[in-house]
Amino acid sequence: MSETYRDPSRSVDERVADLLGRMTLEEKVGQVMQLDGGRGDLNELINQKQVGSLLHIQNEGAAKAMDMAAETRLGIPILFGDDCIHGHSFHSGATIFPTQLAMASSWNTELIEEAARITAKEVRLTGLKWTFSPVLCIARDLRWGRVGETFGEDPFLIGEFGCAMIRGYQGKGLDDPEAILACAKHFAAYSETQGGRDASEADTSPRKMRSFFLPPFERAAREGCLSFMTGYQSIEGVPSTANRWLLNDVLKEEWGFQGILVTDWDNVGRMHWEQKVVPTLKEAAALAIKSGNDLMMATPGFYEAGLEAIAEGLATEAELDAIVERILTLKFRMGLFEDPGKPDIARQKIVIGCDEHRAVNVEIARRSVILLQNDGLLPLRADALKRIAVIGPNADDPQAQLGDWAGNSGQVEWIPDGHPRECTKTLLDGVKALAGEGCEVTYSKGAELTFFPDTEEDDGYDDGQVKRRYLEIAEPDEAMIAEAVKSAEAADVAVVVVGDNKRLFGECRSTATLEMQGGQLELLDALSKTGTPLVVVLINSKPLVLPKSVQKSAAIIEAFSPGMMGGQAIAEAIFGALNPSGRLTVSIPYHVGQQPIYYNQVRGQHGDRYADLTQDPHFAFGFGLSYTSFAYSDLQIKQPTLSETDILEFSVTVTNTGERAGRETVQAYIADLVTSATWVNKELKTFQQVDLEPGESKAISLSLPVSACTIVNAAGQRVVEPGEFELQVGSSSRDCDLLKTSFEVK
Repeated sequence: MSETYRDPSRSVDERVADLLGRMTLEEKVGQVMQLDGGRGDLNELINQKQVGSLLHIQNEGAAKAMDMAAETRLGIPILFGDDCIHGHSFHSGATIFPTQLAMASSWNTELIEEAARITAKEVRLTGLKWTFSPVLCIARDLRWGRVGETFGEDPFLIGEFGCAMIRGYQGKGLDDPEAILACAKHFAAYSETQGGRDASEADTSPRKMRSFFLPPFERAAREGCLSFMTGYQSIEGVPSTANRWLLNDVLKEEWGFQGILVTDWDNVGRMHWEQKVVPTLKEAAALAIKSGNDLMMATPGFYEAGLEAIAEGLATEAELDAIVERILTLKFRMGLFEDPGKPDIARQKIVIGCDEHRAVNVEIARRSVILLQNDGLLPLRADALKRIAVIGPNADDPQAQLGDWAGNSGQVEWIPDGHPRECTKTLLDGVKALAGEGCEVTYSKGAELTFFPDTEEDDGYDDGQVKRRYLEIAEPDEAMIAEAVKSAEAADVAVVVVGDNKRLFGECRSTATLEMQGGQLELLDALSKTGTPLVVVLINSKPLVLPKSVQKSAAIIEAFSPGMMGGQAIAEAIFGALNPSGRLTVSIPYHVGQQPIYYNQVRGQHGDRYADLTQDPHFAFGFGLSYTSFAYSDLQIKQPTLSETDILEFSVTVTNTGERAGRETVQAYIADLVTSATWVNKELKTFQQVDLEPGESKAISLSLPVSACTIVNAAGQRVVEPGEFELQVGSSSRDCDLLKTSFEVK
């Protein structure tokens, strides 16, 4: 019998049908498994369990695994993937971009797409064809440890930036030799945690899901994203991995998703050992098969459990066949049977971390710098300064700058020292490079944030990933503070770089507070008393509460985790080589007790403040200053009475009222003034960036379909309701920054 599946001239459907008909039950079960290739025995994984996918393996290891798979009975190629989140995370010397939250601050879809395109080019050369990115979770409770992996708090922006990354990763399509599969995660409402605790029960409902958490994923599915990943959490008592309504009815049937759905790390096993909704692993395996999952990540026992489940009738081979068919279809469409994608070691040396990629990296870092406060001290005049004191635990910490999923952030063991130091420009590096020739730059660390106690005990939690050791928060160090104070007192200005570090964010690393940890508060208090002007730079995974000492500083810059070139970009902003244009995509609170503080709150409560504190954020969504100023005027709607099928066209005049060229981000929000069910006070619907010379004015024309002005009604339907709407246009989500006018939908 001819082997139709090996003939590339035959259709994908023919090849899949032929191959599926040749597979044993054991081969089918193996095909739906994804296991850790970096820590497992390849002979067991490939020759015994016959896995369909591997993660945490690249270069020589991936090449060896490809050869071994080709020698198996049917020669089914392996799909290789990994967490290449904002760059090729764990390939030494790869281009590490700002984290998603930092990239989002640029409000620039073109640069975000280009960053993903570069990541794909670098990843593809190492044998991988799949990245578990982008993250489409909504950041609402800032205590959650994974806020920095998100694009912020707004569903519209998350959809915009997420789809930009998907386009960048997947390039021209599955046959693009420089493209990789994108993966939209975590599906869905993973970030809606209790108390900010990672992977806890998500308090949400189908209506709330359709209102806020599903729209970015629906856009990703319709954009052509070819893989989705489930979340760790449960929703209304149902683990995400067991939620057939979500995984099958909505994703595959309603949205027409044609890719594959992968669980997160050991989600199948967790239903047994952690969430305890089934008594044994075989019941968990059956539940995963029946619920719409395709690839089962990091559940080694699934092989035996899956076979048992089918043997005992808990799941059927026909149900398994449907899963295997989807996986094989994708592998044939990707051309893996003809070209498994061997690593190209020689070309890696030319492409990975090249100057061209670093140039894009520094540009997106520049566009992401947010100026939050400035009393006129910035930009500094390098030629007017004799001494600059650079102070703080994050001033010269490459890993804090890179953020999570990069270098030695803790997810893999083969890059213990992180990326080569010379690849990263810290802020200390940047200040030294741009300070005037006669200006002395001193450095004092000033504080520690965390430490590991002498005992080797870990935190006791073991889910099969790299172990996380128990840590403690460092106490203030009087000697370090005294040294920093002395340095500041002798300087014309102090650049103080504070925030968090890799031990205070990520999976299993949510924080109970948003205060600055370790000795940072005491350091800042001491520095504020020196009388030396302070420029406070925040290098942090997520927004933190800013103490009075920071609030009273001359200037505040938010950089989040700005990647390898972040130090250069921030220094350029400090010295005026660039005019900051970054804007927040997440609100910064005054106090952790204000959580959640996102801008698009549902209307209806008694009063508009706490008894002891405002409900307003310290810095609002969309906010960011410049070294110039902008004024808005003449907001006009072309046609104020519209139908649902019409396009809302409007214009606003923006004037640069300062003395320096600058970039403004024009933001347009919609408020549906009366709704059949409670709804949000306003929603971002479109935006546009404009570059203006001093004194220059431009009439900015924008438009959006009226069909985008929707609510989800009490029946769970997304509809446009007739009535009066308000268009709000300006520089941030704050009411005081917005011009307003109304239109009617009939």
